[in-house]
Amino acid sequence: MVKMNKEELVEELKKIEIEINENQQKQLDVYADFLIKYNEHTNLTAIKEKKEIYLKHFYDSLVLNPYIKPKQRILDIGTGAGFPGCVLALLNPETHFILLDSNNKKIKFLEELVKKLDLKNVELIHARAEVYVKNNLETFDLVTSRAVADLRILSELSLPALKIGGLFLPLKANITTELENSKETIEILGGQIESIEKYLLPVEMSQRTILIIKH
Repeated sequence: MVKMNKEELVEELKKIEIEINENQQKQLDVYADFLIKYNEHTNLTAIKEKKEIYLKHFYDSLVLNPYIKPKQRILDIGTGAGFPGCVLALLNPETHFILLDSNNKKIKFLEELVKKLDLKNVELIHARAEVYVKNNLETFDLVTSRAVADLRILSELSLPALKIGGLFLPLKANITTELENSKETIEILGGQIESIEKYLLPVEMSQRTILIIKH
């Protein structure tokens, strides 16, 4: 089983020029422990070991950190247990994150977590994405989503929520087929694929992709 401890997370993130201070490290520690404990009675994630959480949830969320800017409004669609939005919020206190999920059990978990971590820059929304976006068109500087739905469907939800010039940054594994099937939808919605950033998840060495789509 592939694993990563806190120190290894810090070192791997340094390699991609992401720094985590001591307080942020402590917050991630609290996050992981609380997720494991909560998961005992409410199924939030299939990943239940702390060292797997550091690798597959924390590292794989923080790869988006270089794209985050202060004062932005960022929407995380289908945030689940807070990935990537809540993890990114820890490192970016000057940025406002809206974490959206249709599963109320996951929002309840996040409500407790946000209090525990004293995060002032996180807003939690329990709603279906299509309903929320319809009422919040052209509102966000950046929209992201991790392992939620097919790219074509995600594009239909995400691009209308963006301000002109905003970025849609879905986190995906292998994207080739999905991307080919989504290009027309992205263009119709006013999106332009700027780049496709591929990276390997450390230790496990599985392929991941960040799509950079501009509205």
